[in-house]
Amino acid sequence: MTALKKIGFVGTGIMGSAMAGHLIDAGFELSVYNRTKSKAQSLIDRGARWCDTVGECAAGQDVVISIVGYPKDVEQIYLGAGGIVDCAKSGAYIVDMTTSSPILAEKIFAAAQAKNLHAVDAPVTGGDVGAKNATLTILVGGEKNSFDALQPVFAAMGKNIVYEGSAGAGQKTKACNQIAIAGTLAGVCEAFAYAKASGLDVEKVYSAISTGAAGSFQMTGVARKGLDGDFNPGFMIRHFGKDLAIGSETGTAYGASLPILSMVLHEVKKLEQSGDGNLGTQALLKYYGVI
Repeated sequence: MTALKKIGFVGTGIMGSAMAGHLIDAGFELSVYNRTKSKAQSLIDRGARWCDTVGECAAGQDVVISIVGYPKDVEQIYLGAGGIVDCAKSGAYIVDMTTSSPILAEKIFAAAQAKNLHAVDAPVTGGDVGAKNATLTILVGGEKNSFDALQPVFAAMGKNIVYEGSAGAGQKTKACNQIAIAGTLAGVCEAFAYAKASGLDVEKVYSAISTGAAGSFQMTGVARKGLDGDFNPGFMIRHFGKDLAIGSETGTAYGASLPILSMVLHEVKKLEQSGDGNLGTQALLKYYGVI
């Protein structure tokens, strides 16, 4: 067993609850905090210690992990008064697994260094299924020594654990992932929009192209659900919009030209405005008029 024994976990939603559960299974001593206590109850029932504040959850832990909603939430829980940087013990590892801003990750890293804390950004891919099955891909930015020390913790939650580079590199890689998804999913939706408009049978087109060079997870694992009328979220449109906005904003800061990202972000915002923000990303089929 690793020398890292005690973990504080902040954010026990759909992803966080499953991930934290795997840490209990791996034998770590877990403390938890969530804004809504009921969402942490299943972990408490399994022996996790409930904390009334973020600071209490961070205090005295070897590792503090967070997976929350938006960059503003990340900034508050790490850099706010009584937050993780204020309350974590000297030498602790603080790990944000939220999809957030790489610029914010660098800011947290600098603040952590000043307090002798080891900050790591480690966003994940694989969705709720990956979280439940402990098969997440974990994209890690920070010091290599921190990455190495945290291997047993990451291994309890994921399978493909990749060191991407210095602080912010994990978040930058996650932005690359979301940008690639955006273009792929939009292309799939546009293909079926063309099929429908030209008088083809969309199902026959799907059968013809889904197993060839045009095939992808976005076609067979995401768009397929929408074609079947299932819009339950594996990943919500509104969260996808948040991720794409991060890519757009930081891409501008880095001087990157991202026209496809800009187009899909516009489409996602339109879906949110029409009340579809809580549907899965397969709802992009609705924007294109396929469904």
